[in-house]
Amino acid sequence: MKVQETLPRKTALVVGANGVIGRNLIEYLEQLPDWDIIGVSRRGGDSRGDGRTRYEAVDLLNESDTREKLGRLTEVTHIFYAAYQDRPTWAELVAPNLTMLINVVDAIEKVASDLQHISLMQGYKVYGAHLGPFKTPARETDAYHMPPEFNVDQQQFLEQRQRGSSWTWSALRPSVVCGFALGNPMNLAMVIGIYASISKELGLPLRFPGKPGAYNSLLEMTDAGLLAKATVWAATDERCANQAFNITNGDLFRWNELWPKIAASFGLETAPPLQMSLDVVMTDKEELWNAMVKKHGLVENAYKDVSSWRFGDFVFSWDYDFFADGTKARRFGFHEFMDTEAMFLNIFEDLRQRKVIP
Repeated sequence: MKVQETLPRKTALVVGANGVIGRNLIEYLEQLPDWDIIGVSRRGGDSRGDGRTRYEAVDLLNESDTREKLGRLTEVTHIFYAAYQDRPTWAELVAPNLTMLINVVDAIEKVASDLQHISLMQGYKVYGAHLGPFKTPARETDAYHMPPEFNVDQQQFLEQRQRGSSWTWSALRPSVVCGFALGNPMNLAMVIGIYASISKELGLPLRFPGKPGAYNSLLEMTDAGLLAKATVWAATDERCANQAFNITNGDLFRWNELWPKIAASFGLETAPPLQMSLDVVMTDKEELWNAMVKKHGLVENAYKDVSSWRFGDFVFSWDYDFFADGTKARRFGFHEFMDTEAMFLNIFEDLRQRKVIP
């Protein structure tokens, strides 16, 4: 008898299916024989890979639409929540992002009698990393900071909701997540890839655009494929029930060492760093980008879908150390790792193969 015939079937509801985290999670789940997958996003989606994933277009901020679309999914066993809506201020982020999670759980919990686990995607905002210098290495036991912080509110909602329930939860805390996705507001690899491609087109060296101190600070990244493996592990290993985990590549780096290697991968030289807002200096580059698409035979992706300049400015402003302790996950049984330099170079090559960049 084949192994896959002996495994109990599981059904994953991946919420935020088109983002860099959700998309890569679906691609990983599609490689596993015992999973059926349902992807949820505002835009819906088309089947990719072997077509094992079906998609639902849902307005998660609309309680009735969420209930109508998700309320018939009685087969769901695992919710993987990676949805996010951006807002101008930290305080404004709380209501929509908490509401979406509540609407999903309300809709599924009522109808999915075999619901086993809810996986929540978080990040270092839990530690206040977005506010300024924070305690490093950050650990899962660190105290929360002064609110507002929607990541904390979401976890506390799950903690309270889980009491007396048969399902468990886990919270994954990656650093900056890098992988392939389009139209995503938080995609650093795409920021660098487009910035480098435009620099090359203009005959310019690749300058680090962030704060001077950011070029020398110590930080880490999280590969989207690695995060997908960790997410499924935490959702299916009973040791991980009701636990939070930092998930990192496992190495540390400084931009001052990695940046010249990234430049070389594009055939570029570097020049001394020059602080500049990408959100400002790249605003007028849409016409150039469209010309590059035609010149190099690239897939016709809209400029707004390949650029996340505000997020690039955010990451390149970290003139302080930015890393967490990833040993808890290893102690609980997850031992995967990724070389960060190789991760970036692999992503850039993937973008070339997909004809997203020249």
